[in-house]
Amino acid sequence: MKTRLIPPLMLLAALSACVAPIGPVEVTRFHLPDISALGHGPVQVVAAPGVDPASLEFRSYAAAVSRRLVLLGYTDATGGQVAEVKIVRETMQPARTSSPVSVGIGGSTGSYGSGVGLGIGLNLSGPPPAQTRTDLAVTIRDHAGGQSLWEGRASFTVRSDSPLAGTQLGAAKLAEALFKGFPGSSGETIQVK
Repeated sequence: MKTRLIPPLMLLAALSACVAPIGPVEVTRFHLPDISALGHGPVQVVAAPGVDPASLEFRSYAAAVSRRLVLLGYTDATGGQVAEVKIVRETMQPARTSSPVSVGIGGSTGSYGSGVGLGIGLNLSGPPPAQTRTDLAVTIRDHAGGQSLWEGRASFTVRSDSPLAGTQLGAAKLAEALFKGFPGSSGETIQVK
């Protein structure tokens, strides 16, 4: 009996095509000098002012942030700290950086005569693809006094047709990058791959 290796190889190639490449996530964090209150105790994830807490997008990001906070040592409960979540998404259409038509002129001389040439190039690739930028901002506050203990922002830009432009994959990726190395160095912007 013959075994075929082509179908498994084709399956692996098809699965690798599903992975959307992403550039680094840009992360900036700020916190108080005393970080002893961070990373433990109860925390409640809520919508930041101006964010609809009933929206599916917010609930996806809130769940991703809550998962990361629990992994850091927090418990998902009320009464200790509050993590305010804000999401901003925008789609932009990059402009073409050069003309779709290029003209080149060349000439030569030699012992058999001289010549002049003219070349025209046409870029038929169309406009650049639309890009989606997603920003996730989280502020952890003391529940009793409302003092900001930690603030962080994470953002990335991907093609609008990328799976990461959608909420589910994007929420997990941004939350993971934002809380990597928590609480981080205050005031430093890093690139998380």
